[in-house]
Amino acid sequence: MSAISSAPTLEDIEIQLLLDGIYRYYGHDFRNYAADSIKRRIRRFLSLEGVETVSALQAQILHDRACLKRFLLNLTVNVTSMFRDPSFFLAFRTLVVPLLRTYPFIRIWHAGCSTGQEVYSIAIVLHEEGLYHRCRIYATDTNEVVLQKAKQGIFSLESMQEYTQLYLKAGGKHSFSEYYTAAYDGAILRSSLRENIVFSQHNLATDSSFNEFNVIICRNVLIYFNHILQDQVCNLFHNSLCPFGILGLGRQESLKFTSYEKQYEEIAASEKLYRRLS
Repeated sequence: MSAISSAPTLEDIEIQLLLDGIYRYYGHDFRNYAADSIKRRIRRFLSLEGVETVSALQAQILHDRACLKRFLLNLTVNVTSMFRDPSFFLAFRTLVVPLLRTYPFIRIWHAGCSTGQEVYSIAIVLHEEGLYHRCRIYATDTNEVVLQKAKQGIFSLESMQEYTQLYLKAGGKHSFSEYYTAAYDGAILRSSLRENIVFSQHNLATDSSFNEFNVIICRNVLIYFNHILQDQVCNLFHNSLCPFGILGLGRQESLKFTSYEKQYEEIAASEKLYRRLS
């Protein structure tokens, strides 16, 4: 792990060995995640599991896949909502959609999709703008558990009130209730919204490009990586975008000070929307 001081503590060494062991045995690579963030999550997991040391946790994880699954669910960040940061979706609607109209078919990669709320938000925008029928959205995440939830398209009924307000702020053109059916305590999204979405497992740290895309959205993921992995992922995105393709990042993320800063132009600086140069 980077960002560990020149005189690492015993805990730092244990964490490094744990992450190396998980990568070598299972193939999950967290070695270049931001050191402070991953340390906090490992400490929290130790408490949840009732394990005293990271070394003891390593033995448990390497011999028990169920423990690994719990660890992965705790380690990945799955905080999201529909139309999260509504100004981003409004900018996408007003600035990106007109560019997409020029393509006969549109390929979109939503990397780090978590439980899928933002993927469905983009699908709704494209539907309202008359483009969804000629789109294919590839929604990926490293975590199988959250991907299964995303595929179902079922969210809490309680959250729909909040999502409705965010949808309106994002420039929504219809009644948000048109997009889901209430059932018991859940809200089931319209099946038509799932028709052009392909959910699949993909690890940004270890997996390569799998297509050429007109749009790549990866919001609030890079902040959990160190500079080495951030640059690696920026390279992956650059190689996966077609000329003049669109890249959307989170509010706290930026291409500044990366190797690819000069390969893009800003089309909405405050919303971190970029356009790849030819």
